[in-house]
Amino acid sequence: MTTAERVPSHRALVREPGGVRLRLRPTQAPAPGELLVATQVAGLCGTDIQMLRGLRDDPAPVIGHEGIARVVAAGPGVPEALRRPGTPVVVNPTHRTDPSFLLGHNVDGLLQERTLIPATAVRDGLVVPLAQEPDPVLGALIEPLAAVRYALGLLATGRPRTLVVYGDGTIGQLAVRAARRRLGADVRVLLVHHTPDGLAWSAERAFPGVELTLDPVPPVGPGPVAALLATPRDGTLAALAAALRLGGPGLSDRLDDAPTDDTTDDPTGDLTVDLFGGLPPGAAVTELPGVDLAAVRAANCAGHPVPYAFTTARTAAGRRVRLTGHRGVGNDHLAEAAAELCHHPEAYRDLVTHVVGPPEAARIMTGLSAGGGRSVAGSRLVKLAVRFAPAPPTPLEAQ
Repeated sequence: MTTAERVPSHRALVREPGGVRLRLRPTQAPAPGELLVATQVAGLCGTDIQMLRGLRDDPAPVIGHEGIARVVAAGPGVPEALRRPGTPVVVNPTHRTDPSFLLGHNVDGLLQERTLIPATAVRDGLVVPLAQEPDPVLGALIEPLAAVRYALGLLATGRPRTLVVYGDGTIGQLAVRAARRRLGADVRVLLVHHTPDGLAWSAERAFPGVELTLDPVPPVGPGPVAALLATPRDGTLAALAAALRLGGPGLSDRLDDAPTDDTTDDPTGDLTVDLFGGLPPGAAVTELPGVDLAAVRAANCAGHPVPYAFTTARTAAGRRVRLTGHRGVGNDHLAEAAAELCHHPEAYRDLVTHVVGPPEAARIMTGLSAGGGRSVAGSRLVKLAVRFAPAPPTPLEAQ
């Protein structure tokens, strides 16, 4: 037996110069506090595509933070709930207090057959056993749907009569489909597209009760308005400027003495905006003079604080708006998203537009890294799910 045959290994989709390659990587045994998991399905998100295109400097060679995995092996000291091999889990990718753990960004992610979860993430509860496990392919939607539920929870504090979602990618599509179960059955829901092609794709898959439009948005009627900005980060500022034109004249005539900062969930004002999408460096808009948009977006992280943080600001025209945003998700958001996908799979299944194995995923990811579009062989890509067939136990796992 050669040395290579004695070393446990697994397949991984590895970022390299010129694209993504399917490589064998050594499988490490978990040290104290660590957990080794086997990916069942992993999704590719918009942030991942930015990394493939070199638009972000995240160092992890193996990306991917969305999906379902199963416990393979646990190091000493791992909680009992995570020790049983085969336990289905999701990994919360964002550590609220330890910036050294950001799954698929600065720590190798789930686009591989085996992933070693560091002790800091295990100790602080970021590996979440699934009480309800959806269809494996829908597992690629758990984390993004959890982020959407986080955003809708923030927006719900304004008791909106109308929800306007900017962006027709995965997040926007998830948001309009989940909206009424979170905001109420009578909420008007509009999905704003930035291209006619995107509008046509949505129209072919029309979801009940969702109005489809291009910007500018038609009149939204009376009552509080919520806007969710689910655009790529290079489109966030334009979407924010458009959102600030929604709704009525605001409450500036009655709130002249109101403070400019608000960390309560008091639903004052007629417009609440969630900065879901990323922001370019130094992001600012003339309509909101003096507002630190990056700080607004970072004020909520991984389900904290409770109650949510908001910034109340005046536009240049004197309108009062509530601004919020968030990073990561809380464990409860992940559990709620998994349950939602179990109970209402038909509402989301068509959003997983491409389901492939690792070799085809390498080809698709290489193509995405070279181009500026979001299509595969002429087909619109909303969510790519990479299925990893159950791999035989390595010598390490068979011991």
